[in-house]
Amino acid sequence: MQPDAPSDDTLADEALLQRIAGADAAAFAVLLGRHMGHVQMLARRMLGDADEAEDVAQDVFIKLWRAPHSWQPGKAKFASWLSRVAANACIDKIRRRKPLALADQAEPADPAPGPHDAALNSQRARRVEQALQALPERQRLAITLCHYRGCSNKEGAQIMQISVEAMESLLARARRRLKTLLAKDVKALLREI
Repeated sequence: MQPDAPSDDTLADEALLQRIAGADAAAFAVLLGRHMGHVQMLARRMLGDADEAEDVAQDVFIKLWRAPHSWQPGKAKFASWLSRVAANACIDKIRRRKPLALADQAEPADPAPGPHDAALNSQRARRVEQALQALPERQRLAITLCHYRGCSNKEGAQIMQISVEAMESLLARARRRLKTLLAKDVKALLREI
């Protein structure tokens, strides 16, 4: 008795790409369903326009249909690679945008906060700093490295000489604790809006 063949939904992305290389439209449809939403969301956030995002996502998947072997297993997960391809397509689209004529542009608002806003911002910054200081030392270091210094989780883990998983755990606990510590401040801020 032969085992059942895996359904398209359970096939790994790599297997689907191999089938797509053989012009298997059903495999392409599965891969499209699996990843299109993520690609569109990334493009919407990068471009700020739903129509442009849809165009970019379609272009990314057309390129994938035409060259399914562009992804190299072992270098990056397929989803990560696809996100990079989509991000590059968005950057290209942004660079190709024609600048508006100066007369068509709105007068920029003064970016400097007014006195009231400056005082509120200062007060919020002090409150966040107090909450950070209330964190255990390792959680505070993890937050500082990854959110204020801009380190990736991997870089932060190397600095702290811990595993990436331990870094992610520290960050998750620190974020939960900050959320609890700052809950009243968030509610007050929402009332101000």
